[in-house]
Amino acid sequence: MRRLAACSIVMSSLVLLAKADGPQDNVPTQVRPVPPPGITVADDDRKTLEIDLKKLEQAIERIGDRPEDLRADVLIFHKAVREALAHNEFFAPGDVNKAKALLKEGLERAEHLRVGQAPWTTETGPVARGYFSRIDGSVQPYGVVVPPSFDAEGKARYRLDIWFHGRGETLSEVNFLDDRRRNLGQFTPADTIVLHPYGRYCNANRFAGEVDTFEALEAVERQYRIDTERVGVRGFSMGGAACWQFATHHADRWYAAAPGAGFSETARFLDVFQREKLEPTWFEKKLWRLYDCDQHAENLLNLPVVAYSGELDNQKQAADVMAEALKSMGVELTHIIGPKTKHAYHPDSKREIDRRMDRLAAIGRARDPKRVVLVTHSLKYNKMHWVTIDALGEHWEKASVVAEVSPMPNMGARVTVKTKNVEALTFDFPPGTPNLQGPGGIEVEIDNQMVQGPLVGSDRSARFELHKEGSAWKRGPSPEGLRKRHDLQGPIDDAFMGPFVMVRPTGEDPRELVVKWSAVEFGRAVDHWRRQFRGDARVVDDTKLTDEQISKMNLVLWGTPRTNALLKRVAADLPIQWGDDVIRVGGREFSANDHAVIMVFPNPLNPSRYLVLNSGFTFRDYDYLNNARQVPKLPDWAVIDLKTPPDSRRPGQVAAAGFFGEKWEIKP
Repeated sequence: MRRLAACSIVMSSLVLLAKADGPQDNVPTQVRPVPPPGITVADDDRKTLEIDLKKLEQAIERIGDRPEDLRADVLIFHKAVREALAHNEFFAPGDVNKAKALLKEGLERAEHLRVGQAPWTTETGPVARGYFSRIDGSVQPYGVVVPPSFDAEGKARYRLDIWFHGRGETLSEVNFLDDRRRNLGQFTPADTIVLHPYGRYCNANRFAGEVDTFEALEAVERQYRIDTERVGVRGFSMGGAACWQFATHHADRWYAAAPGAGFSETARFLDVFQREKLEPTWFEKKLWRLYDCDQHAENLLNLPVVAYSGELDNQKQAADVMAEALKSMGVELTHIIGPKTKHAYHPDSKREIDRRMDRLAAIGRARDPKRVVLVTHSLKYNKMHWVTIDALGEHWEKASVVAEVSPMPNMGARVTVKTKNVEALTFDFPPGTPNLQGPGGIEVEIDNQMVQGPLVGSDRSARFELHKEGSAWKRGPSPEGLRKRHDLQGPIDDAFMGPFVMVRPTGEDPRELVVKWSAVEFGRAVDHWRRQFRGDARVVDDTKLTDEQISKMNLVLWGTPRTNALLKRVAADLPIQWGDDVIRVGGREFSANDHAVIMVFPNPLNPSRYLVLNSGFTFRDYDYLNNARQVPKLPDWAVIDLKTPPDSRRPGQVAAAGFFGEKWEIKP
C-alpha cells in the first residue's frame, strides 16, 4: 500500500453524482423512480426539437448505402433526442439546449455522409460515436478521446484505455452525448485513445452493460488502429466497480486494471455503504457469486492491478475487500490512497497511477503465459488465456484450474494441471507458443493422472480437449447431449446478454389471474428494458415468429401453453410440466389456476439458444437504487404464487425455485 504526501489542492471527481444512497433507499414500499421524472419542456422548445428531429430524419433517409458504423454515428443523435422527448427525460432546463446542439451535429454529419465524407472519424479530442447492438438492434452511443498525436493515415497502432463512468441517474443519451462531445475525462494518457462506453445507462456495466463495453470496443477497433496487446480498463465510483468486474472476469484481455472506489462485492458493501440488512434467499446468495469480485480474486494473478481510494472515502471498502482476498494468496494489492480525500482523485495520486499504468502499457498484455490460473462459478466466465473450462461439476460452486506448461527435452512439452469442480477442459496454444518447443508430443499430468496429448504443430501450436469419465480424465471432448455450456448455462438474466425477441401470446385461457399477471409482466419487461438498458425490445406475436428468429435469437415466451402457440408447441419437451390444472416440478405440484412458471432452458427448437418463460431481467425497481443490488434475483426456474401481487422486488410470491442440473435436469 502506498500513501502519497498531502497536497493542499484536492481535485474533485468528474463522476456524475446521483442522489445520496442510504437508509432512505432501503424501503421497498417507497421506491423513487430511476430514471427520475423529467421537467416540463416549454411548448416552443418542444416544437423546435420536433421540427429539427424531422429534418434529421429526412437527412438520414438521404444518406443512402453507407457503412453501418458511420450510419450509427448519425443515428445516435436522433435516438437521444427522440427518446428524451417521448419519455420525459429532460432533467434540467439546460438539457433542452444540449438536445438542440446534438440535432445540429447530427444534421451536419448526415450531410457530410450523404456526399461520402466523415470528417469526425479523423478528429482528435472528444468525439461521440455509435454502433448497432446485436442484443436488440438498437443504436448505442459511446465516446472516444483521440490524442493530438493521432495520424489517421499513419501505420502506428494506439494504446487504448477503457474508462467506466460513475453512477448518474440522469445520464440520458442526451447528457451522455453532450458530455462525450466536450469533456476529455479524468485520464488522457499520451498517445492513447480512451474509450468511454455508455454501458447502457446506469448498471455498473453489468448484463447488457457488460456486452455494451465489448461491442463498443469492437466498434473502436473497426474504426481506429488499436494495439490489442495494450488495452487497459479504468474507472471510478460505479465505474470502479465495473473495472473490478472486468479485471476479475476478463483478466486475460487487458494489460492492466486501475479501479477507483466503487464496490467489489454485494453483501459487505451494502452493509457498510447502504446500511441495509440483507435477508437473501438461498438462491440469491448463490447468484451473488456471478459478479462478486472477491470470489474471483485469484484471476488477478493473471493481471496487474493499480487500485485507488480516497483516504476518507467510505467506498475505500471495495479495495480493502480485494486486498484482503489477495493477501490470503500471498499478494499485496497495489493501493494508491489519496490523503485526506473523500470521493475524488487526489492530484498526486493521479500522477502516480498514470506513471504505473504507462509502465504497464509499455510492457503490454501477457501473451501465452507459462502459468494460468482460472477461477469461476459459472461457465459464463470460463476462459483464461489458453485454458477454457467446458463443463463444471456443479454451477455456483467454486471451480478452479491451475495449469502450467513447460518445454521438455526431446519432446514437445508437459502440461501440469490441478482442477476443482471441473469436468471438461480445452487447451488451445496459439501459433508461436514459446513453451511448445517440439518435436514431439504433449504430456499432460492432470490431478495426478497422466494423459497423452497431441503432437506439437510445426508452427508451435496445439489444441486438445480433456473430459472426465467418473474420476478418470480422458482425451477428447465430452459426450454429446444436452448439458450446460458457455453462454447456455443460465440463469434467466443471461438470456438478455444475447439477441432476444419477446414473443407475445395471442390465444385465450380462462385462467384470468394467470393471463392478467403475464400481460402486466410482459408490459413491464418491455418498458423497463428501455428504461434500464436503453433499447427497444423486439416484440413479435406467437403466430408471426419466423424461422430466422428461432435460429438466431433467444425466445422469451409470455403467457401459458394455452395462450402462446410456441409454448404449446414445446411444452412437452420442457422439464416443468404446465398443465391445465397442475404445474409439476419433479415431485411437487402447484395449482395452475393461481400459479405461473418462470424459467430459462435451451430452446427445444434450437438448443443453441435460450427459451425463457414469462420473465425479463430479474432485478426490479428496488434494486435500481444501488448498483450493488443489480444481480440476478431468480435462478434457472421459479413457480410464482400469483395470489401475492408483484412488487418492487419480486414478480409475486416465489413458491418454489431452483437451478437445473448440469444436464438441464430437475435437481432433487
